[in-house]
Amino acid sequence: MSHLHRPATDGSRGGLLVPAGLVVAAIVVVGLGFVIAGGQSGNPAVDLAVAATPTSTQAPAATSSPAPSPAAASTPTTAPSSTSTPAPTPTPAPTATPTPTPTPTITPEIPAPAPEPALSGPQHPSGETRLVQVQTLTGNLSSKSVVANDTGTLFAQNMMYQHTISVFDADGALVRTIPDAVELADFGVEGHPGTTRGAPVEMAFSPDGQTGWVSNYSMYGEGFGPEGSDQCSPGDGYDDSYLYEVDVTTLEIVDAIEVGAVPKYVATTPDGSKVLVTNWCTWDLSVVDTASNTEIARIPLDGRYPRGIEVSPDSSTAWIAMMGSDRIATVDLQSLTMVDGSWSQPGDGPRHLVLSPDGKLLYVTNNTSGNVVKLDAATGEHLGSVVTGNNARSMDISTDGEALYVVNYKAETLSKVRTSDMTVVQELPTNAMPIGITYEPTQRRVWVANYSGTLQVFDDSHVLLD
Repeated sequence: MSHLHRPATDGSRGGLLVPAGLVVAAIVVVGLGFVIAGGQSGNPAVDLAVAATPTSTQAPAATSSPAPSPAAASTPTTAPSSTSTPAPTPTPAPTATPTPTPTPTITPEIPAPAPEPALSGPQHPSGETRLVQVQTLTGNLSSKSVVANDTGTLFAQNMMYQHTISVFDADGALVRTIPDAVELADFGVEGHPGTTRGAPVEMAFSPDGQTGWVSNYSMYGEGFGPEGSDQCSPGDGYDDSYLYEVDVTTLEIVDAIEVGAVPKYVATTPDGSKVLVTNWCTWDLSVVDTASNTEIARIPLDGRYPRGIEVSPDSSTAWIAMMGSDRIATVDLQSLTMVDGSWSQPGDGPRHLVLSPDGKLLYVTNNTSGNVVKLDAATGEHLGSVVTGNNARSMDISTDGEALYVVNYKAETLSKVRTSDMTVVQELPTNAMPIGITYEPTQRRVWVANYSGTLQVFDDSHVLLD
């Protein structure tokens, strides 16, 4: 059956109109090569930090597919506003976070390119530095999201009809291209014989960095009905989808766990015991027990279109961005229930959440409002906000907590926000349709995933702000 990629209604699925026959061709060419281009800072201060560029083997050039046309992002349906005061959230003592285990070395498919410019010298706190683009990766990419672990491995989830996950190391080498095709029967799943394909959307690493958990927008194979939609409700009857477990050592899919319909965001608890998945079309939260790899709860969220997730340092509380209800829900992960009266109202279209390193501050991107809001994580009190650009989408935070990095989808910009006073200290143009972002801590670099077919890499440690 032929599938067409429809424009997104919330901007989360924008991409190509791709006949099914081209999907196979896309998979065949995956991993053939990436074109690397240097970045430009446009700042004379960069010259003071540039060292001689080392010679390296450049990745073979590959002709990429035409850039997808921009997805139409619409304003999510808004539920009536709640005027109740958010209930304080208890803050138990934090539990110890497992120490990340270094990822074993795997020979890359494409070697790391040399950064241009090649920056050297002392590194500085993120609150004092300027972003400088050092790499652009192109080729068989149409990344929806990109996520780094603490030891220098990055997963980029490509547009759903490309059916791949691109794995990079912190230097920009393409380590492996993982197809999303599986035999569900190998994982004890009945009713879907033969090969099934997924549609990777988002992912999260386990605290030790050795497991990747990848959500699939829909599944394609025997026994599955029509693919999901961005305009949906629990009564529409879309099939449940699956969460993939990926072994970061072997870079193979080793399990598939059933979750809700059209799963989007994924988060792991800091103690490693649970994986949380927001289900866009069933308006609930799947809780997966990592000891048994089973869904132990599906928690109704009393609102439309749940997306972003954050978890408290002690693994007791989760916050959920309800993109269609303009609110943040709080979930008790011990009782596995939503906390009554827990709503916070950060703005219009809350999409992505990040927590400060100490767990005290919760930052929210508002897709429709085009801003970032700082909240007290315990009370939901508004502590500050700043406008970043049209359709503020994904966001990450530096490991020192001094800077936020936000991609603005329709504005096609990257904003750096100083957290101390919620001020935009830098705004840079990106390639078309920036949709995903991550902070890679080993190199102190920011990776931007552009749905149009590139990954841009920015240094944020060597060049000081003016």
